[in-house]
Amino acid sequence: MKVVVTGAAGMIGANLLRGLNAIGIDDIIAVDDLSDGAKYANLAGASISDYFDRRDFYPRFERAEFGRVDAVLHEGACSDTMEHDGRLMLDLNYRASKSLLDACQAQRVRLLYASSAAVYGGSETFREEAAFERPLNVYGYSKLLFDNVVRRMLASATAQVAGFRYFNVYGPHEQHKGRMASVAFHHFKQLKSEGRVKLFGPYGGYGAGEQARDFVFVDDVVAVNLWFLAHPEASGIFNVGSGRAQPFNDVAAAVVNAARAGRADAALSLAEIVAAGQIEYIDFPPALIGKYQCFTQADLSRLRDTGCNHEFADVASGVGRYAAALRASA
Repeated sequence: MKVVVTGAAGMIGANLLRGLNAIGIDDIIAVDDLSDGAKYANLAGASISDYFDRRDFYPRFERAEFGRVDAVLHEGACSDTMEHDGRLMLDLNYRASKSLLDACQAQRVRLLYASSAAVYGGSETFREEAAFERPLNVYGYSKLLFDNVVRRMLASATAQVAGFRYFNVYGPHEQHKGRMASVAFHHFKQLKSEGRVKLFGPYGGYGAGEQARDFVFVDDVVAVNLWFLAHPEASGIFNVGSGRAQPFNDVAAAVVNAARAGRADAALSLAEIVAAGQIEYIDFPPALIGKYQCFTQADLSRLRDTGCNHEFADVASGVGRYAAALRASA
């Protein structure tokens, strides 16, 4: 099988490369923008057959210059939810994706692509229906715009098209993401450098650290992608999250207890961690007021209806595995 992975040096892309290698697929064209040269580290160690800069790849793929390609796993995007340049966002997240979709359909190439739970924005229901899609920023809008294009063409599709609305993904190979790295990553760094983890105080009707998100381990994201790769009959737009909302307090506690486990110390309760000063609650930042999702939880009904019954890790187990990987890499 010959596969293209765009955004291959990003967190999800890098983990997909390794997931594909693990099932014996190494004829992989990796596509990304390595202007930030340090991102090469996410490609190192993965077995690929070629690499192209994204500016070179897209026009050449449209001209069918790569021979027979079986599937494109499209993770390439601008994922900075605080980016306000709408022209840039729509160029990278919508127009490039639309051109790729058209080329895939013309060549009968399967397309698995990254959408985002950001399309739900201010909604309180997280189901793949227009009534619940209320993006709060141009990033979420750019993803929704492409999802709607996919919806319109599915009935006449020449090859599989599956979009994945990722919720809060965390895991290895996100060290390059800066402020957009997961809270688990930031908590690990804070605990190491300051001896404590910082969380938002009360906001939006939630107590300190009790705002809740659907946190999903990147290994689970890879598993879902590989399931769809093995099931070309499954098309549509699907939520990819754990299906459970957990408070930020749970993530902080998991990071602290993972560090304790590394020293062979017993786990502590949240109350004990707070009493020990290892969690600090800070004022909610004014810049995020009205732009912040206090609660997300993926409705997995549509995913389950396809027959994908993958079991997702909860925060304690997923963050524990991630923290162990971060300790090892450090």
